[in-house]
Amino acid sequence: MKKIVRTITGDSPGKTTQLVYFKLGSEQAEKKVYLQAALHADEQPGILVLHHLLKLLEQAEAQGFLKARLVVFPMVNPLGMGDIGFRQHQGRYDRASGVNFNRNWPDLFKAIHTKLANQLGDNAAHNIQLVRAAVKDWLKQQQPVNALQQQRQCVMQEAFDADYVLDLHCDNEALPHIFSVPQSAKVMQDLSDWMGAAATLFAEDSGGYSFDEVWSNVWLDLAKAYPDKVIPLACHSATLEYRGQFDTFDALNQEDAERLYGFLQSQALIGGDLIRPRPVATPAGTDLAATEMTRVQQAGLLAYKVQLGDAVKKGDVLADLIALDGEGAFVERMPILAGTDGVIISRNIHKYVRPGCSIAKIVGKEKLESRGEYLLED
Repeated sequence: MKKIVRTITGDSPGKTTQLVYFKLGSEQAEKKVYLQAALHADEQPGILVLHHLLKLLEQAEAQGFLKARLVVFPMVNPLGMGDIGFRQHQGRYDRASGVNFNRNWPDLFKAIHTKLANQLGDNAAHNIQLVRAAVKDWLKQQQPVNALQQQRQCVMQEAFDADYVLDLHCDNEALPHIFSVPQSAKVMQDLSDWMGAAATLFAEDSGGYSFDEVWSNVWLDLAKAYPDKVIPLACHSATLEYRGQFDTFDALNQEDAERLYGFLQSQALIGGDLIRPRPVATPAGTDLAATEMTRVQQAGLLAYKVQLGDAVKKGDVLADLIALDGEGAFVERMPILAGTDGVIISRNIHKYVRPGCSIAKIVGKEKLESRGEYLLED
C-alpha cells in the first residue's frame, strides 16, 4: 500500500493544504477501482468506512488477493474539512466561490467528443482506450489556478481510468441508499444487496453534474452521439449514502467496510473466500424522478409523525409544522402531507426549518411531474 501526499496551494499567502490518498494492487491489473469519502466534508461516516476498508485491502494485498488496482481517498476534500466558523463545521460549499463541492464537475463529453469523432470504431476495447487517453490529455492541458480547481484536478487525474467509481456520502438522517445510472442496474443491485441499501435511485442526469455522474455520463453521451460505434459503459459509478451525519460509529462502519469488501469480491476484483455470507436481496432500483423531496413553504418547528422506513400514502401526514410567528405563533400546527405513495428513507435532523427546506425523501414508483429537471436536494 502506497501513501501519496499532494500539496494544494492555498488562495491566500502562506496557506497550503495536503491531500492524502493510497494506492494498492498491481499497475498491470486489468481493472481499476476508485473510492473516495467526504467530498461533502460534513459527511463523515465514509471516512471511517474507508479507514476500515484500507486495513482489509492491505491484508488482501499481502495475501495476493487483489485482482484490481485501487485508489482510495479516505478524505477527499481537505479544503472543506477546514471550513469551521463559530465552532461549527460546515464543509458542503466552497467558501470562495459558493459552489457545492459535489456540483458542477466538468462535462467530459463536451471536452473530448470532437477529438474522437473520426477515431472511434467497432472495437469496444480500443474505443475505451481512445476515450481514456483523450480524457487524460484533456486533464493534462488544464491549468488549475485556485485551491478548489487544484483539488479537483488531482482527484480527476486518479479517477479518469477507473472501471468503478464509488463516492461515499451520507444524508441528513437516513437509511442507506445509492444514486447511480439505470444502465448500471445489475452492478448496482449487487452493490445494494451487499450494502443493505433501502433504495437505489437511478437518473442519467440529475441536473447538478455531481462527481459520480462525470464518469458514467461521458460513456452514455458518447454512445448516444455515435450510435454506429461500439461504446460500452466502461465505468460503473455511484454515490453511496451511508445513513445520516450522526452515524459515524466504529463497529457500524467496520461492518459497512466488510460489506463493501464483499461487493468487491463479488465483482471478482478481490479474491479469497467471501468475507461474509452473501446478504439478502434488497429492493430493486427506481427512477430518481419518482422520489419526492417533501419541502415546507414557511419557517417553523418540525414535529415528525413518521419514522425512517415507514410506508406512506399520498396525503398522509409526515410532520406538523409548528408556527413560530404571526397570529398562530406557538399554537398552530400545519400538517405537512406526503405527495406520493412510497417509503421514507430520509428526514431532516434540523427541526427548525426555513421556507424551501426538504424534510423527507419518499421513494415511490411513479415519476412525479413536479420534480422537474433538477432532481437533487440542493
